[in-house]
Parts: sequence; C-alpha cells; structure tokens
Amino acid sequence: MDKFGKSQPVKRVEDVRFLTGQGRYIEDVAPAGALRAWVLRSPVAHGTVTALDVSEARGCDGVHAVLTLADLEAAGLDVRLDGTTVKNRDGSEAAAPERPMLARDRVRYVGEPVAVVVAETLDQARDAGELIELEIDDLPAKLDLAPGGEPLHAEAPDNRAFDWGMGDEAATRKAFNEAAHRVSLQVEDNRIIVNAMEPRGCFAEWQDGRLHFCYGGQGVWAMKTQMAQKLGLDEDAVKVTTPDVGGGFGMKAMPYPEYFAVAHAARVLERPVFWVADRTESMLSDNGGRDLTSLAELAFDEDLKITAYRVTTRCNLGAYNSHFGQPIQTQLFSRVLAGVYDIQTAWLQVEGIYTNTTQVDAYRGAGRPEAIYVLERAMDRAARELGVDPLELRRRNFIKPAAFPYGTVTGETYDVGDFDLVLNRACEEADLAGFEARRAADGKRGKYRGVGLCYYIESILGDPSEGAEVEFLEDGRVNIYVGTQSNGQGHETVYAQFLADQSGIPAENIQVIQGDSDRIAQGGGTGGSRSVTTQANATLATVETMVAAFTPFLAEQMGVEEDAISFDGESFRAPGSNLTPSMLDAAEMARAQGRLDLLRHAARAKLPGRSFPNGAHIAEVVIDPETGQSVVERYTVVDDFGNLINPMLAEGQVHGGVAQGLGQAMMERVVFDEDGQLLTATFMDYAMPRADTVPTIGFTSQPVPSTQNPMGMKGCGEAGTVGALAAVANAMQDAVWDKGVRQMDMPFTPQRVWKVLRDVSKAAE
Repeated sequence: MDKFGKSQPVKRVEDVRFLTGQGRYIEDVAPAGALRAWVLRSPVAHGTVTALDVSEARGCDGVHAVLTLADLEAAGLDVRLDGTTVKNRDGSEAAAPERPMLARDRVRYVGEPVAVVVAETLDQARDAGELIELEIDDLPAKLDLAPGGEPLHAEAPDNRAFDWGMGDEAATRKAFNEAAHRVSLQVEDNRIIVNAMEPRGCFAEWQDGRLHFCYGGQGVWAMKTQMAQKLGLDEDAVKVTTPDVGGGFGMKAMPYPEYFAVAHAARVLERPVFWVADRTESMLSDNGGRDLTSLAELAFDEDLKITAYRVTTRCNLGAYNSHFGQPIQTQLFSRVLAGVYDIQTAWLQVEGIYTNTTQVDAYRGAGRPEAIYVLERAMDRAARELGVDPLELRRRNFIKPAAFPYGTVTGETYDVGDFDLVLNRACEEADLAGFEARRAADGKRGKYRGVGLCYYIESILGDPSEGAEVEFLEDGRVNIYVGTQSNGQGHETVYAQFLADQSGIPAENIQVIQGDSDRIAQGGGTGGSRSVTTQANATLATVETMVAAFTPFLAEQMGVEEDAISFDGESFRAPGSNLTPSMLDAAEMARAQGRLDLLRHAARAKLPGRSFPNGAHIAEVVIDPETGQSVVERYTVVDDFGNLINPMLAEGQVHGGVAQGLGQAMMERVVFDEDGQLLTATFMDYAMPRADTVPTIGFTSQPVPSTQNPMGMKGCGEAGTVGALAAVANAMQDAVWDKGVRQMDMPFTPQRVWKVLRDVSKAAE
C-alpha cells in the first residue's frame, strides 16, 4: 500500500476502442444468423385480457415461434418474477402479487409484455405481431400516489404495497412537542426515465446442452442464478456473459421478462435468438426512477441545533414489486437520511403505492438522491424561516471530526469525516464572496440570481466482498479477472492502474477480464458505488497472495532465506543477493521451471465496513422572469472521496452524475395522461440535458481517508447526482424567495417557472 499515493490522472484506455467504433456491445456480439425477437406490449394501462389469439401470426412467413405465458408455463418455466417485500409497520406481510413474465389475464401498464414473436428477421417478427388478436376490456387507471382507486392486485385492495417505518416514533414525537422551532416542507421528486445510451438487449444460444445467455447488464452471477431457477436448469448448465455496456445506472441490474422468453425460445428452436429494444420500447418498459413525494419535518432547540427529524414518504412502485424491491429502497433512504448532521432521534415512514406505470428501480425509488434531496431542501427552508444563513445552520449541526466514529440515529456508523473542512473549501472554490455582486449585476438586467447548497453523504452498498484473480501469460501479458461489471465507468483503466501501482506490472501489459460466469467463479456485479472500492480491496489481497506464493520460490532462486525477501511494490529484494526480480520476472522464472502453479493467483476480500463519501455542491442559477427560462450558470463540487486511484476518472464520474442531476432538476419529467398513456415516449417529448444546458463543473478533491479499507477510499459513482438535485433546487428557491415564492418543485422548466412567478405576481396585486 505504500505505492497507493502514486495515483495519477491516467486517461481511459478503453476510450480508444469506444471512440473509434471498436466497442463490442450487444448488437456487435450477437451470433450471425440469430433469429430476431419482437415483443407485443399492452397498448392500455389497465384492463382484462378477453382474447389472445396468436394462430395467424404463427403462420406468417419467417416466423418460428409465438410465445405466450401459457406456452412458458406448459414448458415448465417458473413464470413468476421475483419481487422483494418488507414487513409493514404493524408486523404484517406487505403485498406480494404475482408478476408474470408475460401477461396472464390482466395488463397493468402500457408496455407490459404480452407475447413474443420470433422470426428470421425483425421486420417479419414485427409484421406477424401486428396480426395477433389481442382484446382488452379497459379498467380505470390508477396514477396518483394515494391509497385507493381501482385495485391493480387482489392482494392490495387499496393499492398500498407496504407501509414501512423505522426509528423511534415516540421519542421523535416528544422531541417535536418540546422543540423551540419546527419547520416542515413537502417536496415532490419527479419521475424520470433512465435513458442509457445503449437500450436493453440480449441473446441466447444453446451449446452442447448448456445455455449461453448474453445481455447488457450489471453483473452475470445473479442473472445466472435467475436463469437456472426460472428455466429449471442446474447452474452448471448456464453460462452468462456481458459485453461492453452503454450505461446501466441501476436500471440494467434486474432480470426483465424478455430475457427468459428469449432464453426459452432459443432452447425450443435450437437456434440463437436475439432481442434489443428500440428507444420508445425502452421508455415504456425499463424501470424508471424517483417518483415520490415526501413531507420532511425538523425540530430545533433554542440554539438552532436539530433535535429530531421526521420524514413521511409515498413512493410509486409502478405496477409490481421491483426485483430488488422496497427493502433496498427503504434501507438506502434510512441510511443516509440523517445526513451529516448530529441528530438524536428520528422517524421515517415510507408508504409504497401501486400504480399503472412501469417499475421504479432500487437505486432511484427511495434511495440516496431522494433522501438527501428531502433533507437538504428542508435544511434550506429552515434557514430561511429561522432567519439564519444556510451555511451557518449546517455548520452548527455538522457532526464534528472529534465525534467520529459516529453512530447515527438510523443505525449507521460513520467512520471519519470533516464536513467543515470540505464546506469551507467549497465556499472558496465557488467564490461565494463574490455572489452578491453577481446577483446585483443580474438584478440590473432584470434577472433573478440564486445560490444553493447541498451537503450530501452516501454509502457504499451491496456485497462488501469481492474477488480478483491474476494470470501471467506469455510475453509479459497479464490478465486480471474481476467480479464487477463496467457500464462505462472506466474500470479497465482504473483496475489495471491499481494493479500496476501495487505490483509493478506495467499497466499496458494488463488486460481486465469481466462479465463471464465461466471464466470468473463469483462476483457481486456493479451497483451502489461499490465497484472500485471492493475490487481494489480484492486486488490488494491478490497481490499479497502473489507475494506470499513467489517468496519461497524466489528464495531458492536467489539463494537466501524466505524471511530475507521483501517486495517493495516493484521488485523483490534480499540482502546478499544481486537479483531484484520484478513480478513479471518471477513469473517467467516460474514458467521456465514448469511451476505453472505460480502463474495464477486468486483471493477474496471483504471490507470491514462501509465507507461514506460526502461533499458540498454549490450551484448558481439565473432566471429570466419574462420567459421563465432558467440557466445553471456556475456549478462547484468539492468531494471527500478519500484516496483516489485516478483523479481524472473520479472527476469524470462527478461530471456525469451532475449532468444527470441537472437533467432531472431542470427539464426531465415523465408525463402520463389520465388513461395511463406515456406522453413522453420519445426524445421529441422527453427532454435531456445537452452541452448548452450543462455549465462548466468545477471539481476539487478534499480527501479524508476512510478507515474502513486499506486504501482509504470511499467510492464516487453516484455522488454527482446525489448532490445536484438539492443544490439546484435550493438555488432556484433562493432566486425567487424575495419575490414571494415559497415553493419551487422540479423540474424547473420555463413554463413551470413562469407560471409560479405569474401566480405570485397576481396574488400580490
């Protein structure tokens, strides 16, 4: 670990092939001559299926199969998709309705898969699908986030999926009753579509009695288990691979219905079958994000120290329980909702509601961005209502450095932190001292300028253990096999760089192998900002294994005792020997002597605890009150990610995350009509951030190394988005507060901002 400090801003090696069209995505790796699958989806949000006749479609030219749920059941598949539940506050079990792979007798959202057509070409499959007779008796759509309405499932007569809570409700109530000041704010967190660059896709083929399933996802081992379970196979009979993936964002981590239908079709037809969604299909069927409303309440004593907080949230689950489900959503929410503040008691209640929409995934349902958004909006409102500077209110309530390790009221233990240090650095980098001058200048032009702060904290989630294996090939080449899965984060660069830093093997000699369940025995995949921290920890353990394995062999070669040999991160040395072999030299010496056992080394390692990246985001916005047009003009981030392997890649992760957050804050919003039809189903209707809407994003690293791993790392995958939502929203609120506007909710589109300003002006007349 002495070499860890050598981390450098190395450019991403994988970008050479990505930017020259040499990436190998799902369409690039699909077998030549594979049959094409097309999915018939429900055209209505809610209704009873009264007729489903596929006979004419089955007779069309080029068609090999038309699959319905009845066909899958007849073949012996377990057609019920997994859905996770929690216990309700009263101890009863939450609703657990069936989610079939294809519609059984009712459809519950527009885009729900009903049948799968497999043909020689996509056009033939689509044309045949048009001949399927599907009749549906419409039922009322349920879209609002309140109990009641037309039930989607008999198991949930009021459409309530669960009513979960955590914390000390009685103590929190007492603290609020005794509080000197109480502040509350209800905010909406608008639903968004993930819109990964590459849509979801997969292919399946059977080879020598084994299923090979390939998909664009976030890990192969969970999918391997799912395929085996649902198709009734031994896990040894399933191989899952993942090629290059054009974005995941949590959305691609789940097993979707299409995957099982494609795998089954390939088995019965004895031909490879390939499916990939088009953009509108993805917008209809991919798991979405956010879509919740929360009431946040804060209790303060006379010194404006927070004594308690209380949050009541209703979140939209869509039509079914998510595969990763509510436990993860609520755990994410509860872990970080205490934020960076020294709070003594809390109560969190989350109520899940079924609606006629697609699922909300685990990373966006009621998780870290949502929790931080709620708390930081409430802190900003409290500062305004209590007449204190927003920064000062936060500083009064920060957990102090001497208090670490710190146990939060939600059961987490933060290992280290210096939030004052990070915030002070952010104020410098953002030039807050010059803000009032900038605001005055804009005021003379008739513009409103506002500044907003978000201080966030998140945590590394998912499996804390991971494995790595290093293989020495001929000619000095080295493979490192990893259990995570890159979705565009630069893993090939950072993993090779870290191994090079620790072992002395040149990074250009190292190839990262991922996404193959046959070549890699175990892995946790990618999600929850776990990848680099867990994988680096495993790599470090593997290097230690390599050193231990080579030492006795080299002792013989160097003519010294084993305990005389040391490894300095680049070469082995021993007093009395002129030999100083590098790791590559040691491998070649072993190969020459037939010691093939020394050419592969593996280890697994488990993090002793989670680490907690945190940081400050400061945004400045400018509003044109005549048009409602708003611009994020300045954006500054100072993050404590602990030690960084590659500062350039960390900065890129932050830039991407902030851009995603700006998209939701300023323009992205899913809209359904009263019948549950998606009105934002193309990029003509659903806005996404572009170059001219994203400002230059300042990034500064202010590390306070974690004590929960030997590298002192904290992870950074989702930090940009976590901080961006509240920073922009608080800036928008600041810009219009003095104009009498007391509530601003995302997205801040020109029409919505203009209407709010107009309504306030009319009310003042």
